[in-house]
Formats: sequence, structure tokens, C-alpha cells
Amino acid sequence: MSGRSSNKVRTVGFSRTRAAHRDETAEDYVEAIAQIIEERGEARVRDLSALMGVSHVTVSRIVSRLCTEGLLETQPYRPITLTKKGRRLAQRSRERHETVLSFLLAIGVPAKQAEIDAEGIEHHVSTETIRAMKRVVRKGGLS
Repeated sequence: MSGRSSNKVRTVGFSRTRAAHRDETAEDYVEAIAQIIEERGEARVRDLSALMGVSHVTVSRIVSRLCTEGLLETQPYRPITLTKKGRRLAQRSRERHETVLSFLLAIGVPAKQAEIDAEGIEHHVSTETIRAMKRVVRKGGLS
């Protein structure tokens, strides 16, 4: 690969990474809200605060931003709900997480570490990489 091509690939890579960081919080929160709703029937700011390990104020700010982005709906003193768009994002995030986790387990990463690593990796891999991970998992690991 020429130096010029290499720089272009790196620039695209850095741009993709910055975009992934912007989306990471939204993905984590909608996935957490979906999990809480599944487990408890409803999600509230205090539930998210406890699960995410952040303050009530931090959660309130993020929830407000995600409402503006059309991912959530909530009213004062009412549970948080996912919009259709939010449910789609939560499902996609959960599937990506499960794919990355399955891949890491398939290549021999210990379960506890695989869970920790999957939480970060899921936000930063391309669709092409996710597809490749699925192929490896379907085949039963690397040859």
C-alpha cells in the first residue's frame, strides 16, 4: 500500500472511530433501557443511574439528549420509554454485542474478559467485520 493510500485509510479510520464514540453513549443507554424494561417492566432515571454507575444528573442530561434525537420519550416523574427508532437501535446494539462476544469466546478469550472487551469493541467495528465475525462463529472458530 502506498503512503498516500495508507494515509487515506487512516483518515477514514479515524473519522469512523470519532463517529463511533459519538454514537456509543446512545447505543449503551438504549440497550440499558431495553434491558431494564425487560427485567422490571419499566425504566426510570434512578435505574439507569444505578446500572451505568453515573449520577442522576448525568443520566437526566443524556436522557434529554436522546429524547431530542428521537430515541426516547419521557415526562417528569414517568418511566422512560424507547421510541420505535430507539427499539431498533437497542436491538441492533444487542445483536452486535452478542456477535462480538460469541466471536471472542470462539477464539478462546476467557468469558469474563470477553464480556468486558465486547462492551467496547461492539461500538467500533464495521458491518463488514461483524459479518466476518458471524462467519467465524458459524464455522465453529478459526481453522
